[in-house]
Amino acid sequence: MSASGGGKAIIAAFLANMGIAIAKFAAWLVSGSASMLAEGIHSLADSGNQLLLLFGGRQARKAADEEHPFGYGRERYVYAFVVSIILFSVGGLFSIYEGIEKLTNPHELENAWVPLVVLVIAIALESFSLRTAVKESNLVRTKGQSWVSFVRHAKAPELPVVLLEDVAALTGLVFAMLGISLTVITGNSTFDAVGTLMIGTLLILVAIVLGVETKSLLVGEGATAADRELIVAAINSSPEIKKLIHLKTLYLGPDELMVAAKVGFASDKTLGIVASDINAVEARIREAVPIARVIYVEPDVYRNNKANPPTEAIVIRSAD
Repeated sequence: MSASGGGKAIIAAFLANMGIAIAKFAAWLVSGSASMLAEGIHSLADSGNQLLLLFGGRQARKAADEEHPFGYGRERYVYAFVVSIILFSVGGLFSIYEGIEKLTNPHELENAWVPLVVLVIAIALESFSLRTAVKESNLVRTKGQSWVSFVRHAKAPELPVVLLEDVAALTGLVFAMLGISLTVITGNSTFDAVGTLMIGTLLILVAIVLGVETKSLLVGEGATAADRELIVAAINSSPEIKKLIHLKTLYLGPDELMVAAKVGFASDKTLGIVASDINAVEARIREAVPIARVIYVEPDVYRNNKANPPTEAIVIRSAD
C-alpha cells in the first residue's frame, strides 16, 4: 500500500482494537455492562474493518487486465464503503439494540471497577492509534487544510476511515465511562443503557458520513481544483497547441488520475507533427501532476472564426 494509503495507521489501529476488544468482552462477562458489550462489538467491528482496508489495498495493486483495462485502483473505494456498512450495522444498530434491551430488562452491574479500568486502558490505546493516524495524515494533508476538508476531499479513503473510527472510538469510550460511572454512583442501570444508546447513535452517524464520502469516490470524482489548475496551465503553456478546448479528469484510484483533453492545433500541421506535439503535451502534464498516468489528447483544427465550426476530430493516443 502506498504512503497515502496510511498502512502504518491501519496496522496500529488493528492492533489497538484487537487488544481493546478482548479486554472489553472480558469486562462485560465480569460486570454485565451493556455499554461494555456495545464497546466490545464496536472494537471487534473496527478490527475487521482494518483488515478489509488492508485487503482492499492489496487488491488495488493488481495489474490491469483485459477485463479491467484501467486496473483495480477503485477496489480501495469498494472496501472503504463496505467498512461504512459494517460500522452502521454491526456497530451502530447492535449497540442501539443492546441499549433498548437494557432499558426494558435492567439489571445491576457487578464488579463495576473492572470495566472502568478497562475503559481507562482503552482510552490510552485508542489515543495512541489516533496519534498515529494524525501523524500519517499530516504527511499527505495540504498545509493549512482543515481536518473536515481533509476527510471530505481525500482521494485515498483509508486515512479518513481510520481517523473517523478512532475519533468515534474515543468518544464512545467517554460515553461508556460516563454511563457506567453514573450507574455506580446512583445504582440506576438506566445510565448504562443510555450510554449504550449514545454509542450506537454515534457509530451510525459516523457510518453515514463515511458512506456518503466513499460513495462519491465510487461514482467517480475528478481532479482537485489545485491539480486541475496545474493541468490547464501545463497545456496552455505548450507552444505546440493553439487552444485548450475542453478538459475532463477522473480518478481511477487514489494514486492514478485519468486526463482527457481536446486541444486545437494549427491547420497546416501534418499527422506526424501532431503526434509528436501530443507527446510533448503529455510530458508537461505528467511533470505538473505525476499521478496523471493515463492521458488521452484529442486533436482538433483550431480556427479563430466562430462562424466556421471545427472539422471532425480524430483521436490520437500517444505512446506511454
